[in-house]
Amino acid sequence: MRDWTTMPKAELHFHLEGAIPVPVLWELIQHHGGDPTISTQEQLAEWFSYRDFAHFMETWEWMSGFLRCYDDFEFAAESVARHLVEQNIVYVEAFFSPSDFRHHGLEPQGIARAIRRGLDRVSGVEVALIVDLVRDRGPKGTARTLAAIKEVASETGVIGIGIGGFELAHPPEQFAAVYDDAREAGFRLTAHAGEEAGPESVWGAIRDLGTERIGHGIRSIEDPHLVEYLVEHQIPLEVCPTSNLRTGVIAHWEQHPVGRLIDAGVMVTINTDDPAMFDANLAGEFENLVTHFGLDEPALKRLSLAVIEASWADEATRLRLTRDIEDWWSAGSMTE
Repeated sequence: MRDWTTMPKAELHFHLEGAIPVPVLWELIQHHGGDPTISTQEQLAEWFSYRDFAHFMETWEWMSGFLRCYDDFEFAAESVARHLVEQNIVYVEAFFSPSDFRHHGLEPQGIARAIRRGLDRVSGVEVALIVDLVRDRGPKGTARTLAAIKEVASETGVIGIGIGGFELAHPPEQFAAVYDDAREAGFRLTAHAGEEAGPESVWGAIRDLGTERIGHGIRSIEDPHLVEYLVEHQIPLEVCPTSNLRTGVIAHWEQHPVGRLIDAGVMVTINTDDPAMFDANLAGEFENLVTHFGLDEPALKRLSLAVIEASWADEATRLRLTRDIEDWWSAGSMTE
């Protein structure tokens, strides 16, 4: 078996707040006076267990309550970047959700600047940012966040927008005007769709929002016409297998459609979503593809390169990353 820890890796569906390593989050919790429900770092790690998607979102809100000032974001971003380097992850397009922190008096501009300061302290990984407008804020709230980010996008490396949150309650078509605005401003476009909700959500993201990629998108498998459309237009899916199991969107590995999507010719990329909250890592996701879906080396190589093809990196970066990954495959790094 390949030693996936040594492969130069990249991912496109990665929430910065959900990637804060447990020891770092524990430090933030203690800095802000602790929490009566969590008495040890080990208990904190066990806390990240979810009954369903709604419970995961409740836990996210609880966790985000310990990012209370701009310095917290700077510290967290630096820690996340260092952890990426340790995993040999060399390129990431990372979501952050600034509207989740307005109740702390924090503005999107300041959060973006703080995150960039933290990221810039670490060499060995390139992190571009995508602002999650958070669909739960509705059209007005998402438009407000977009307007704020426009002011600092160029200086902070925000290259795109997306919408996470409760998909069933907030279908894509509500945000068509916001996406039109973002497109005119030069942002790249993705959207969480086809995770909780069915294929109609993916169709809405494509037709009403004009998204270039789909976050998750696993329920596309339920609509053969949609699968054909994704293949024909090579619209990438940002698939996060472990996340789907941990949130209960998929009950068992055997039910996960990633293998069928790959076999159908859909452009699939493999990602970790909220790796610290799901106890996931990218090397482990590739191991899962072998263990649970029997993917062979040619398919795994295509997946390792698809993430670069689907990325919004500039051409020089894409060529460099592609060369580095192909060199790794040629070197034949194996474990016993």
